[in-house]
Amino acid sequence: MKFRRFLATTLFALGLSQGVQAQEQLIDQVVGIVNEGVILESEVDAIVNRVKAQAKESGQDLPTDSALRVQAIERLVNQTLLMQMADRMGLEISDGQLDQTLATMAKDQGGTIADMRRSVEASGESFAQFREDIRKEITTQQVLRANVDRRIYISLQEIENLLQIMEQQGGNSEEYDIGHILIDIPSSATPEEIASAQDRAAKVIDLLEEGREFKRIAIASSSGSKALEGGQLGWMSTNEMPSLFAEAVKGKKKDTIVGPLRSGAGFHIIKVQDVRGRQVVETVEMRSRHILLKPSIILSEEKARSMLEGFVKDLRAGDADFAELAKEYSEDPGSALKGGEYDWTDPTTYVPAFRDTLMSLEKGEISEPFRSTFGWHIVQLLDKRVADKTDLAKKNRAQQLLYNRKFKEESFAFQQEIREQAHIEIFAED
Repeated sequence: MKFRRFLATTLFALGLSQGVQAQEQLIDQVVGIVNEGVILESEVDAIVNRVKAQAKESGQDLPTDSALRVQAIERLVNQTLLMQMADRMGLEISDGQLDQTLATMAKDQGGTIADMRRSVEASGESFAQFREDIRKEITTQQVLRANVDRRIYISLQEIENLLQIMEQQGGNSEEYDIGHILIDIPSSATPEEIASAQDRAAKVIDLLEEGREFKRIAIASSSGSKALEGGQLGWMSTNEMPSLFAEAVKGKKKDTIVGPLRSGAGFHIIKVQDVRGRQVVETVEMRSRHILLKPSIILSEEKARSMLEGFVKDLRAGDADFAELAKEYSEDPGSALKGGEYDWTDPTTYVPAFRDTLMSLEKGEISEPFRSTFGWHIVQLLDKRVADKTDLAKKNRAQQLLYNRKFKEESFAFQQEIREQAHIEIFAED
C-alpha cells in the first residue's frame, strides 16, 4: 500500500553539468491503522527494546521477538484510541504539569529530574522521547478516569455489606500476589471462536503446570493490560480484586494456578504467586479542604493555574475566605457546598498528586496550585490525627476498596467497547 512507507529524498549535488539526482531512503514504516491514526514500526521497536532491556536487567526470560511485537502493537492500539479520545475531549497535558509529574517520579526514586535524565540517557533512550511517553501515559489515565468514573456507582448497601465482610475477616484477612493471563473473546464471538479460546486457555494452563515461567507465558499469550509486565497485578486483598477473581482465589495457597475463569472479556488464568497476612500499619488521617478547577475548552490549563495562584495570594494575605472561594469556584461537587472540606480521611486513598501534596503540608498551610488527574487544585491541611478506627474511617476504606475494584472492571470494559467501535487494521510483517 502506497501509504505504508515514509520516504525521504536525499539530494546529491553532483556538479552543475550532472544536475540533481534523488535517492529513496526508508525512514519508517506504518504497521497499523487505528481510525485516522497510524502505528509506526519505530514505536513498536521502542517498546520491544524497552521490555528487552528491563528483562535483561532482571534476568527474566522472554518469548520470541514476534510475540513481543504483537503485544507492543496491542498496547499501541489501546494507547492510540485513548489519545484520539483525548483530542476529541480537548484534553492536553501542559509542560508545567508534565514537569511536576516527572519531579514527583524522581523524588519517589530518591533523586531529581537531572538524575532521571542521566539514568534514561545512560540506558540509550532519548530523554525527550521519555518525556513524551510520560505525557501520553498521563493523558490516557485522565481519559480513562473521566470516562470510567461516570460508570461507577457505589450504593450504601454495598458499603454496608463490605463492612460486614471486613468485620468478619478481622485481623486475619490475607493479601495475594496475583499473576493474570487473559485469553480474550470478541463480544460477537461465534461458538467456534469461544471453543478455540477455551482450548488456548487450557494449553496455557498445561504449560504453567509443567513449570513454565508465568511472566514469559503472560507476555506471549495474554491480552490483559499488564501483559508486557508479565501479567503482574501485584498485592491485593480479595476485597480489591474483581469479584470473579476474589471468589476463585480466596483460601488458595502459593503457586496455585486458578482457571480458566470465564467472563465477558474471555478466559482468565490466575496464578497465586504468594500469600501474606494483611500488612497493618498505623494510619494517619487528615482533614482538609480544597478548590478544584477543571480545564476545558473555555478554561485553559494556564488560566486555571493562574486563577488558583491568585486565590493563594489573597488567602495568605487574609483578603479572602477559603470556604467562600470553594463554594463559588470549586468544581468538586462532593465538597464545594461544604466550603471545599473533606472529613477525616486516610490520605493514601487520594490520587497520588493530591496525596503527596497534602502529606507535605503543615497544619493550616495552603499549597501552591498543583495538577492531578481531576484538574488543578489548591489544598489546605486543617488537621491530622492517628486513625482511631472510627465508623467513618471504616466506611471510607470500604468505599475506596469498592471503587478500586469497579474501576478495574469498568476500565477494561470501556476499552473493549472503544476498540470494537474503531477501525483497526494491522499489517503483516514484510
